Amino acid sequence: MEPVADQFMEFHPIHGANVRLDHSGTQATRVESFANGVCFSKHPLKPGEIFLIEIVDKELGWCGHLRVGLTARDPRGLEVVPEYSIPDLTDLGNSWVFAITRNHNKVESAGVEGQEAGDRGQAGGQRLGRGEVEDKDRTDHSSQPQSFFTESYLYIENVRIPKDKLVGRSRPGRYSHILDDLYKTNALPPTARRSRIGVLYVPKGRDMADMHIIINGEDMGPSAKGISASQPLFAVVDVFAATKCVRIVQVEYGFSSLQTLCRKAIQKHIIHRMAIEWLELPEALKHYCKYE
Repeated sequence: MEPVADQFMEFHPIHGANVRLDHSGTQATRVESFANGVCFSKHPLKPGEIFLIEIVDKELGWCGHLRVGLTARDPRGLEVVPEYSIPDLTDLGNSWVFAITRNHNKVESAGVEGQEAGDRGQAGGQRLGRGEVEDKDRTDHSSQPQSFFTESYLYIENVRIPKDKLVGRSRPGRYSHILDDLYKTNALPPTARRSRIGVLYVPKGRDMADMHIIINGEDMGPSAKGISASQPLFAVVDVFAATKCVRIVQVEYGFSSLQTLCRKAIQKHIIHRMAIEWLELPEALKHYCKYE
């Protein structure tokens, strides 16, 4: 199954008191303190549709990082936006939120305690995990380092997501090709600037679904199981503590555009992204091929 995106992803105009959105509604900045940074997607997500954000800026001096998840609560129905996504929003029920840590974001087996103190949430009767224990028989190869340019899709169950936007990229510079490889293999902390983190739900039987968190193109596993998919599900992004600003990355589904096909053809014949500078191409095309 491949989602069909027929809407431009934006943040909901209802958000935490300390959040400021840019004019496009795609960048959210926490302007003061460390809390009241809860944001929602403007529209409910479709099955298999990823809400993908990139960490734009951070703020030193705070403990804790970005939190992402899903909620069945329409933001318009909230009397007040909760100060914290965990535990305030999750305590309201029908909300599943996962705290992104510097390490250990993969899901543990059921029943194992997880998350740092205060970073707890219920997910369909199971507690969210934070360990790296994986099923040895797992056949999902998305967690194995692969060539970013040759592997075009991330597969989760029967959902297929184009991979070209999922992986974080460094700012263009002398060592960009080295940093880019670190993003691709998840060697950098997921809380680093330019990391890309997404949330989606995957249908599991009749009117049920699992929530998955994607970090730089790698599936962290089902962070919440047994979610009712018969109700609209909004993405939740909590711009919390050390995370200062995030922006939405638009994902292109279906048939690739001619621009995307040209970019992939160029990338297959270069050593690394910054080698595009050596090509005799218009500057605008160079920027596009480097994902700027």
